[in-house]
Amino acid sequence: MDRNEDNGTITFFNGAGVVIAYVMLGASLWLSPDVPLSTKGYWAIAVLMLTISLVNFVKYRFDARISADRIAKLEEARNEKLLGEYITDPKT
Repeated sequence: MDRNEDNGTITFFNGAGVVIAYVMLGASLWLSPDVPLSTKGYWAIAVLMLTISLVNFVKYRFDARISADRIAKLEEARNEKLLGEYITDPKT
């Protein structure tokens, strides 16, 4: 199985889990008789804000990892270039 297929499967599974969680949360908010409608609205807003915060958190962590990988690749290329220049240097 290809790595992209693995990522697609994991992404689909996580997306389905999020959708199921939202459906269950919405049903529990809608069907709870003891909670006033205004409180349900505040809970819904809180859940949406939490979701946005978590998406941003994951995005920034992912961006930081990509940045670190790029820096590592640049340093590796620079070191290989320096080693190549040292090996082909006629003075040595």
